[in-house]
Amino acid sequence: MRGFCGMKYKQLIERAKEAMDKAYAPYSRFRVGAALLCGSGRIFSGANIENASYGVTCCAERVALFKAVSEGETEFDAIAVVSGSKMPTYPCGVCRQALFEFSPKMKVIAAAEENYQITTLDALLPCAFSGKDMEN
Repeated sequence: MRGFCGMKYKQLIERAKEAMDKAYAPYSRFRVGAALLCGSGRIFSGANIENASYGVTCCAERVALFKAVSEGETEFDAIAVVSGSKMPTYPCGVCRQALFEFSPKMKVIAAAEENYQITTLDALLPCAFSGKDMEN
């Protein structure tokens, strides 16, 4: 996998856990962290940030994505997502669409307390809308 540079999935999960500690979730109390591995090998992390006007809330995955894109990264190999849940946490539909814009084949590592599951973004979002759909 391009950009992995020998990094283990568990190391990416650890970066997501570190990000989760910085979550701002006073309303749901559902803290989420994400770590996004760029094709260049750089890692950007993010935590969910809630707001009293709930529609303004931003998920951890999009925080990491927006940080990466704002720094010039547009190719991604994998994203790890963690929460305090006992079950693996996957990106929501909005995050799946945002990530799909850049790397439909990226690995998605959904982690729980002691285990993780790996899939691909295109498997999580079949028949996704993309720029190709806007061509004449």
